[in-house]
Amino acid sequence: MSKPVILCVDDEPDILNTLKTQLKNEFKDNYFYELAESGDEALDLLEDFQSESQVIVVVSDWLMPGIKGDELLIRVNKKYPQIVKVMLTGQADEAAVQRAFKEANLYCCLHKPWQSKDLIETIKSGVAKFL
Repeated sequence: MSKPVILCVDDEPDILNTLKTQLKNEFKDNYFYELAESGDEALDLLEDFQSESQVIVVVSDWLMPGIKGDELLIRVNKKYPQIVKVMLTGQADEAAVQRAFKEANLYCCLHKPWQSKDLIETIKSGVAKFL
């Protein structure tokens, strides 16, 4: 069986690389770390991975061109409700955050710039709840 996947979604490559580095530093090779620069790319990756690997966490920025993070996570929840959904936001739109908690079954919202320890603890507790 293949390793579980953590999918990170942000339109800024530097943020994606930071996320991957922080996760890999903590979790080493326990997971695959996939990166998507848009909601559409994330949805395509989910379709590809669910057949051979299991995506267990999606960490998504809120403000992106095209599909915003809350809408992405709502779509993820409808098709893959078991995935732990985490949203990042630097532009706290409380209505979007509340919508994501309600309609996407959002596990947590972290505000940018986040602390690495907060991200790690969120992933650990979310995955523990998933298993």
